[in-house]
Amino acid sequence: MPITRIFAHLACRDIIPSMAWYAALFGRQPDANPMDGLAEWHHGDGAGFQLFQDTIEDGHGTMTLIVSGIEAERKRLHGLGLHPPEIEAGPPRLLHLRDPDGNRVVLAEPE
Repeated sequence: MPITRIFAHLACRDIIPSMAWYAALFGRQPDANPMDGLAEWHHGDGAGFQLFQDTIEDGHGTMTLIVSGIEAERKRLHGLGLHPPEIEAGPPRLLHLRDPDGNRVVLAEPE
């Protein structure tokens, strides 16, 4: 099976406040809204993230993002009011966030 693109997917209760949270996280608005209740952020040629309004599945997912400059990201997120916790020592160094629905979003910075 040749894979050409991967989209991570998390469910949310209400798309509007959740889109705002992820727009702050990614530093930009969604790249696409292909249908009602769905927002997409495209990251490079082969990766992306889908946020889907689903009141049955909301709050049960986890997404890990591999980043560089985790200290700067923590400061940026703090400045946006997302209240990130302290970075966990590693390797890898980890920053655990929760979106408005309780989904876990982990920023990981390898050694």
